[in-house]
Amino acid sequence: MKHANVALFVPHNGCPHKCSFCNQKSITGQQSQPSPQDVRDAVRIAKDSLGDETKNAEIAFFGGSFTAIERGYMLSLLEAASPFVKDGTFAGIRISTRPDAIDYEILTTLKQYGVTAIELGAQSMDDRVLALNGRGHTAKQVEDAAELLRSYHFTLGLQMMTGLYGDTAEGSMETARRLAALHPENVRIYPTIIMRGTELGERYRRGEYRTLSLNETVALCARLLDFFEEQSISVIRLGLHDSPELKRDMLAGPWHPAFRELCESARILQKIVGYLKEHQIPKGNLLIKVHPKSISKALGHKKSNLNALLELGYPTTMVQDTGVAENRFTIEKLG
Repeated sequence: MKHANVALFVPHNGCPHKCSFCNQKSITGQQSQPSPQDVRDAVRIAKDSLGDETKNAEIAFFGGSFTAIERGYMLSLLEAASPFVKDGTFAGIRISTRPDAIDYEILTTLKQYGVTAIELGAQSMDDRVLALNGRGHTAKQVEDAAELLRSYHFTLGLQMMTGLYGDTAEGSMETARRLAALHPENVRIYPTIIMRGTELGERYRRGEYRTLSLNETVALCARLLDFFEEQSISVIRLGLHDSPELKRDMLAGPWHPAFRELCESARILQKIVGYLKEHQIPKGNLLIKVHPKSISKALGHKKSNLNALLELGYPTTMVQDTGVAENRFTIEKLG
């Protein structure tokens, strides 16, 4: 059964810090805070549209540090959502928050209201990068928070960013390794986008900061996808959601409306090229077979993978074959 979220955004609510990259109202596309009635209305609409799929769906509060918002307001949102979980209509409530904004008392309260999954915005596991970007917490606090969530049996999600001020591609890979060691069920990966009204935006205008290019970020995130998959950790989001506000306020950065597709395609190309090198396949015509569900990723955006292979000296014909596993391939040398 397909998984779904009833997403409710509380933009930049509860956060005691202004991170260098943060413009939540533009990123989420939402300017105002939801009321308890907004929550009830959204959940009822989702209930009608999802039908039986609600039993596998979560009510999700994103975009802010949920456990740091004013306590009465937080409880009012939970009270609006909780009945739909307690009566079995929805599977649970998912929230996102900062690693330094949880403790035993707040976790006990969240359990009582039916919260089942908590995502921590780690962003980096390098204390130097965290400090440079004004995060206001340390890598050790991420580790401690993850352990505390585990002790309460919450589903653990972790969020990381690539291309932060002061970070590198290898730094992001080290962050991924340290996050994987905390055994989350899932992760989200967000490339840094430079927004108006942010510290990074000002650094960018002054020529003090450049983030990774789109091609560099796609190559890095393809590696990250591979890494987390090898660790049996699901990447449930890769890249920011599209919105008119994001496009309006974005100054620069590796954003693309089909970013994950680009990364999935790059990952397959990396594997194909690696196979050709490992097996010392001589240049010439190739026949590559892939599962029908993987054909668009294997071809690449606008057939970019076919073009890349051609440039390497491998004119390639790619065909669909149900006998090949998804995200895998077979290669035959022609002629």
